[in-house]
Amino acid sequence: MMNTWFLPILIISAAIAIAWPLSRYMQIVFDDRSQSPIMRRWHQWLGWGLGENDATTTWASYCRSMLAFNFGMFAIVFGVLAFQDYLPLNPDKKVGLEPTLAFNTAISFVTNTNLQHYSGEAALSYFSQLSLMWLQFVSAATGLAVLVAVARVMAGAKSMGDFYRDVASASFLVLLPLSIMVAICLSIGGVPMTLSGAVEATTLEGATQTLARGPVAAFVAIKQLGTNGGGFYGPNSTHPLENPTYWTNIISNFCIIVIPMACVWLFGRMTGRIHHAHAVFGVMLVLFVGFIGYAGICEQQSTRALDGLPITSASSLEGKELRFGAIAGPLWAVSTTSTSNGSVNAMHDSLNPLTSIAPLTGMWLNVEFGGVGVGMLNMFMFIVVSVFLAGMMVGRTPEYLARKIEAFEIKLALLTILSHPLFILGGTALFAATAWGKDTISNPGSHGLTQIVYEFTSAAANNGSGFEGLGDNTPAWNIATGLVMLFARFIPIIAPLAIAGSLSSKRATPEGAGTFRTDSWMFGVILLGTVLIVGALLFLPLAVLGPIAEQLRPS
Repeated sequence: MMNTWFLPILIISAAIAIAWPLSRYMQIVFDDRSQSPIMRRWHQWLGWGLGENDATTTWASYCRSMLAFNFGMFAIVFGVLAFQDYLPLNPDKKVGLEPTLAFNTAISFVTNTNLQHYSGEAALSYFSQLSLMWLQFVSAATGLAVLVAVARVMAGAKSMGDFYRDVASASFLVLLPLSIMVAICLSIGGVPMTLSGAVEATTLEGATQTLARGPVAAFVAIKQLGTNGGGFYGPNSTHPLENPTYWTNIISNFCIIVIPMACVWLFGRMTGRIHHAHAVFGVMLVLFVGFIGYAGICEQQSTRALDGLPITSASSLEGKELRFGAIAGPLWAVSTTSTSNGSVNAMHDSLNPLTSIAPLTGMWLNVEFGGVGVGMLNMFMFIVVSVFLAGMMVGRTPEYLARKIEAFEIKLALLTILSHPLFILGGTALFAATAWGKDTISNPGSHGLTQIVYEFTSAAANNGSGFEGLGDNTPAWNIATGLVMLFARFIPIIAPLAIAGSLSSKRATPEGAGTFRTDSWMFGVILLGTVLIVGALLFLPLAVLGPIAEQLRPS
């Protein structure tokens, strides 16, 4: 069973089945028009506790609140990481992180990336781990809050809403209850949940081994649900205490994709365009399932470097978790890179070269469900471009949700889409040409190039997974990827806010016979084509120089 397609079918089907009612619950939480008396009372209480913020009505004021909140999170957690040896909950006497590593780590978790240039159980105190867990809640809540604000004004509201109220609702009413349920399930499945220090254990051979423990179940629950991905342990979900059984593996993989799926339908529900959401969901699902099938098939093949060896007649299990079977690694690799999660249950560096194209492409496109909230925001940019192209083809001013798309919106959308490859290609070129990158790769040639490409791709996609073997804990890597994560997180968040604010200020245009429908199969085809063509034009040379060249290289 573990070596068949049963596992991906089970996980994807379960996620779709739960995402639909979850999107309805999320609509009740955020949409004033759908709220129950209990939910209205919650928002009244929040208004009293946070203070009525009538200034947060425009996209600019909403954006300022979001940026101020995120800067505050960075400052607090940077201090915690740098001075953890002076703070409580440090039973194993961990010292503070080096400044550039603390900078990188704080930005990584603030931006929902969770790129880790350290090993969690060896470097961080429990207080630091809990601080990062807090960031995993509020960074995911930030993305969800911005999506809600965009949907709110696209539905016709005059106000973006209150950012702090949206973040509180996302944290306490969506992420926290789901995390509690998942943490209980993981704890029952054998994942540790304690504040006690490391324990000494005696192996079967009689040797002594130190086992790190901690509040692992709670950490893993929000790391998966919030598309965070940072591991409590250095090996992430390949670690037997972080992912001990076949069923904890299923639960974790399910959690990676369920909220991003629900966010697509949440956008449709809040805008009153659920059929439009179905079309967008269909495009994302086609990409997602296609890459899972591609990765699963490629992982059954071998490279030319292995020609003539016995391994060519069997599945490639090097770097995979044997408890879960050969298909679990490619499935998780696609899930985690299609959703900006970044956790791993197999070493991506051990994937066959052609298989590694799947997780790379997931991050290059960055729209296959994506992170909590921000995945739909990234697709929103492609929707604007697709509607513009369709309008130009039929000779009409393009319209989206009854509002005309003009020069300001299309310029912002294109600049946002093009900023993503700029960070990846620019960073790769700089590090591949200098000792900053060449001295840190573990393999020369195509594989070494892929290690550099993967690191910048992961940072730019706010993913956080790594192509292991790269010596990335250096000041150059810490600063460079920290800056990439920062800009790659907030440009795709600010731009949709600005576009939605601009569109909402325009008079609604009644739909007519010549209006291009965004809930049809034709729209889905155009949207899918736009995503694939843009991705191929920008990133195909990297795939050829890296994984494809490695696959074709003889032994």
